[in-house]
Amino acid sequence: MDIDRKQILVSCLETIKDISDKEYQKRVWIRGEGPEVDDFDETVCDFFGDGDPIIENYKDFEITDRQYHLLVKFRDEFDAFCRGPALEYYLPQLFIDTPEWEKITEMAKEVLKAFNFHKE
Repeated sequence: MDIDRKQILVSCLETIKDISDKEYQKRVWIRGEGPEVDDFDETVCDFFGDGDPIIENYKDFEITDRQYHLLVKFRDEFDAFCRGPALEYYLPQLFIDTPEWEKITEMAKEVLKAFNFHKE
């Protein structure tokens, strides 16, 4: 895999890591405590900006079928969340403790595990 594709994949996995991490979300998205500057909307744009091209061309990214299927399942659930509960609750502080968001964070953890991704 070339360096550009590798960087796109790492960037996508870093975004998924943020989606999996409620403490990060509370600290950065809700309280605005750095050093990171990020919010839910930016995370959504980052994920779909990197994730969709990876899914569409997954063989170019040397992703296994299992990784691919987990990534697609996560993308579809995250998309449904963004089109449903995220619009209903709007702000992360209103949805962060909902069962719907809990499902998204757990699915994100499954994806990270499948990619053996533990970047701090």
